[in-house]
Amino acid sequence: MSHHHHFFRAFLRNLGHVGAIAPSSQGLADAMVDWIDWDTIGSVIEFGPGTGVFTEAVAKRKKEDTRFIAIERDPELAAITSRRCPEITIHEDCVSNVVPLAREAGIETADAIICGLPWASFSPELQDQCLHAMFEVLPPGGKFATFAYWQGLALPSGQRFRKFLHENFSTVEQSPTVWKNLPPAFVYRCER
Repeated sequence: MSHHHHFFRAFLRNLGHVGAIAPSSQGLADAMVDWIDWDTIGSVIEFGPGTGVFTEAVAKRKKEDTRFIAIERDPELAAITSRRCPEITIHEDCVSNVVPLAREAGIETADAIICGLPWASFSPELQDQCLHAMFEVLPPGGKFATFAYWQGLALPSGQRFRKFLHENFSTVEQSPTVWKNLPPAFVYRCER
């Protein structure tokens, strides 16, 4: 069974928690991770790796001694990412539990968080829960990358999330559109 099929099944199982019908493209993965200076990153956490496209991109770029964990709540997607990147610890859990999961891995604070969560699909309460947990491990100067689909900006939750980024990060940049992604997307590149 292809990753696309698994991802679409996860989308149907978890409406509101899986925000796409297909895995992210390699072009989107590159846009998510290429702006970070990986020589300066000692710890990284990934939220919502899905089928592991971003996980694999980080694993190829990070230093050998960089601590790296990923958190995926869907069991099927977590298993796919574990098979794709067996050297990375994948926790089958909710990102709201990031603090104890990070501490278990010896990560007190994360230099970078790579995020594949569908923010525009989340309720305001779930957005707040995940974002507040993230700020417990992302210190000032920490890097945060997440992506958005253009149609998500039309949703109140997408607008709310964008406003939150601008209010809570010292810099927020937007990548060029990655047209070879289904659907087309861009990356928010943020520094706390």
